[in-house]
This record gives sequence, C-alpha cells and structure tokens, in this order.
Amino acid sequence: MLAYDKLLLMTKIILTTLNARYAHTAIGLRYLYANMQELQDQTAILEFSINDAVQTVAEKLLLHSPDIIGIGVYIWNASEVSELIEVIKKVSPKTTIILGGPEVTYKPYRVNFDDADFIIEGEGDTAFYALCKNILQLSPPKEKIIKMTLPDLKTIELPYKHYTDEDVKNRYIYVEISRGCPFECEFCLSSMDEKVRAFDLDKVLEEFENLWQRGARNFKFVDRTFNLNMKTANRILDFFLAKNEPYFAHFEVIPDHFPASLREKIAKFPHGALQLEIGIQTLNLEVANNISRQLNLQKIEENISFLENQTHAHIHLDLIVGLPGESLKSFGANLDKLVNMSSCEIQIGILKKLSGTYIKRHDEEFAMVYSDKPPYDILQNSLLSFNDIQIMKRFARFWDLTYNSGNFKKSILLLWKNESVYENFYAFSAWIYTQTDSTWKISLERLGELLFGYLTEVKKLSSESVAEAMLEDMMKLKGRAVPKYLKPFAGDFETKAKEGTSGFNKRQN
Repeated sequence: MLAYDKLLLMTKIILTTLNARYAHTAIGLRYLYANMQELQDQTAILEFSINDAVQTVAEKLLLHSPDIIGIGVYIWNASEVSELIEVIKKVSPKTTIILGGPEVTYKPYRVNFDDADFIIEGEGDTAFYALCKNILQLSPPKEKIIKMTLPDLKTIELPYKHYTDEDVKNRYIYVEISRGCPFECEFCLSSMDEKVRAFDLDKVLEEFENLWQRGARNFKFVDRTFNLNMKTANRILDFFLAKNEPYFAHFEVIPDHFPASLREKIAKFPHGALQLEIGIQTLNLEVANNISRQLNLQKIEENISFLENQTHAHIHLDLIVGLPGESLKSFGANLDKLVNMSSCEIQIGILKKLSGTYIKRHDEEFAMVYSDKPPYDILQNSLLSFNDIQIMKRFARFWDLTYNSGNFKKSILLLWKNESVYENFYAFSAWIYTQTDSTWKISLERLGELLFGYLTEVKKLSSESVAEAMLEDMMKLKGRAVPKYLKPFAGDFETKAKEGTSGFNKRQN
C-alpha cells in the first residue's frame, strides 16, 4: 500500500468510473492508461461501483489533488457521474474533468454533463493522452467536444498488463479481439460503427498467456460478434482448450454462424468452462425487418439444438420486449419457441432508446415513448400500453428469479407442461405480484413457498407431485435445510430416494 500511496502523491491525472458492481473491471480505463506515454507515471486508476456514495467517491478522488480527472460514462452510471461532477466542481472548481465512454459518444445527452470541461466522443485510447498533454502544457483546446479519430488497433498499446493482482484474483478480466459489428440492428450502438476492426491476434494471445500465468481464469470477451471470423475464433478457442486448469470464458455470438470447425471445438469444452450469449431479440421476421436485423430461423434452430444437445456450454439467449411492431402475443410466441428449443437461460430485456441509434426512426409510426432517464427504457407504444410494459418488467424479474436462476429447474416446468409457456408464466407473475407487491428482496424460501402455493392452489396440481419436484430442486445442494412448507413431504421423498424411485436419485445415478 505504501508504494501505491506514493504513486498517488505524484498523480496529476486520475482515471475513474463507477462499475455496475465490484466484480467488474473497466477495460476502457486501462486502455487509456496504457497509452498515456510519458504521462503514465503521473496517472493512476481508481475504480468504484455505483453502490458507493457519490460524495465518498469525490472525497477519495480529490484526496490526491489531481489536475485532471477522466471519467468513463455508461448507461448504468450516467446519473451518478452527473452528480459526481457537480460535487467535484463545487469543492474543487479548478480540477479539469474529462468525460468519455458510450453514454457521451452520441447526442442528445439526456443527463446533465454541463459542468464537465471536455467530452471525448468515441474511442479515446489515444485522444485522451493528447488532450491531457495539451491541458498540462496550458494550451487546452477551445472546443469542449473532442471528436474521435478511430485509433489503429494494431498499433495502440494493449491494456492487459494493467489489470492488478487483485483484479486477476477476484474480478472478471474483460478482453477483446476486435471492435465494431457488421450488422445494423437499430437498437444497438454497435450498429453505428463503420466496420469491424481487428487487433493483432498474435499480440493479443501473448497478453492472454501473460494473464493466464498471473492466475487469470475469468475472461469476458466484449466483442459483439465473436464467431464472425472463423480463423480468429478458432485460435482463441484453441488457446483455452490447451489449458488443463478450470477457467471461465464468455463470448457474445451471432446465432446463425456455427460452421463445422467451430462446432467441433465448442463440443470439447468441459462443463462450466464456456458461456455463449446469443442475441435472438425476436423470432418474428416482420419485427426483425423493422429493426434491420437479419434472421435465419432454420439456422438459429439448428445451432441452438446443437449447443443444447451436443455441448456443455452454458447458453444465454436474449429477447426484447417493446420492439416496434411486436405485440405481447408475438413476444409470447417467441418465448414459447425458445423454451421449446432449449432449456437454457433466456434473458428478457426491455427495449431502450440509446442516443444515436436508428431506432428513433420508428417513434412516430409506432408511437414509441421512452423514459428520458437512464436506462431510457420504453414506456409505451402503439401496441403496448404503459401498464403492459410495467407488467412485462415484473414478468422479466420473476422469470429471472425462477426460471433463469436454476433454483427451480424441474418444478417451474409444472407451470406450463405442454401448454403455452408465456401465457402460464404471465398468469403466475401477475399472481405472485399480488402476493408480494414487490419484485425485490424475496427470499429463496419465500419464492419457493409462493411457487408451491400457486401450483397446488391455483393450478390444482397434486401436493405430493409438486413437493417431490421442488424437493429435487431445493435439495440439490448438500447441507441445505428442508423448507418448512416442504417438511410434511420430506419423509416420502427420502424414502423414494433410498429406494431409487425418485427422479432425483435416478439422475444422480
């Protein structure tokens, strides 16, 4: 700590942001730091989370009397950053504040950043250094907005050596092999990029190996389309497949591009090592066309089936509520199809209108109304009322707590059996909200008790059959106590388990 404190005493420039949680790290700050050239010795990174009190963050930043504070602004921290700027400027008005990041790259700014001195729009890997140098030489630019010039990804300094030992030990390591996206999905900021640009893969793999030797085992790739370039994707997969220790690698992939070479490698990954996030968003071809999204439904179904049945990868599918032209009936059909295709996690999101994205062109035709507060989610449109959106937000939350959590793998299926997943879960989520009047701070035992009550009292299913399914779910973890509401059935369950007649026992064998 003494060496670190000494470094901060020399600091003229602090790079900071408020991450969504402690386990996250800001790769953007490390890119800036890596490219600070002769100013690097006078620069330090201080990260916080949105759970930290803003005035405390300001205190810790100003404790070192920096000349310049650079802040990364994202959708999850925009409001807090606005408040942080206000506090810093009131307490230390001479401190220069520079903003960068996705939330200030496109206009309009819907959060007040007026008190910031400079804003870098776009990729600031080298632009931040140039701006700081001019400021410290007392020749700052006259304009507040600094337009980006795309850096050459093959020549900029890479950030990976600037993850600390604490990062490596306790947090996700964010990495990338390319920037940009070739697709034009109108709700996504990546659709604004001109093209996909790649880093020097040999250099990147060398840095990954250095991270591995330091003990890094959690790698989250931020590339928008990992499986776009097969040669590159295969080399990255080979890097991990050559390792003999447990690890976790997360990739965002497009759903309709899994050629044989990629399939062969993905099938080799052990259980728990690989997570693939697949942005489905909609399976309605008309809606997909509205948002300039390409869909090959046959390929999507084939590839999800392959991942589900022939690999150990953890699959995470995305669906969006509120897309222009998508009714609740259409969304429900999407959900039904996906659940029938796969038992994997399905993340249900609410459409957001990010500044600069082309989704704005639908505002008039579909009467799209959005919140002006982060995360700028849709409030209503011509097909979904405000009440519909509120209901679907609760639907998504309860879906996470029950279906996606994995705590009710078998018992949640009793909600719909061979009927519509969407219709039955819609009814359940509406009912559970009448019991809780909240979607937060619901304990696992309380949630299980509510599910048990709904299945037995509303769905009129046999208490014994529901209890057996829930006991199998709840008792998967050794040492877990039997919940009170299941205790009357625990004896029968244990007897069946000993006799080998319960589903749980059969699966365990």
